[in-house]
Amino acid sequence: MTFEQLFITTAVLNNLILIAIFLLRRTRNPARVKSVGRIYLLLALPALYALFLAIQQDKAIQYAVFLAIFLAFLALEWVYDFLLKVPFRKNWKLLTPYLVLYYAMNYGFVVMPWKYSQTAGIVILILFIIQLAANLSSHSRA
Repeated sequence: MTFEQLFITTAVLNNLILIAIFLLRRTRNPARVKSVGRIYLLLALPALYALFLAIQQDKAIQYAVFLAIFLAFLALEWVYDFLLKVPFRKNWKLLTPYLVLYYAMNYGFVVMPWKYSQTAGIVILILFIIQLAANLSSHSRA
């Protein structure tokens, strides 16, 4: 698997797992959300390997930056949800860095694949739009 394929695969998995988490959140089953959340954190493994490859293969610095942002997002997710178990979504001081990393990570996963494949870029953009819709629907006050 090439670096670009690994990056695109990680981007697709990121979107698919987040979509699953947001849709599961609507079922109000925290145990299932938590178990899928743990699986989501495993994306750190291919991301770390991709970061290593980006540096080793002297890829555009943007790849390393966005992978580092993604890893920072996963680390913050782990700290908030699994280590500290704090309701950070109700505290703007904790939520703000989380949201900044969330949107920066998703931005990187949408724009960087276009350098390699227009088709992959379009697929990931569509998945991101679905992810946003699932995210918004999971946070409605219905």
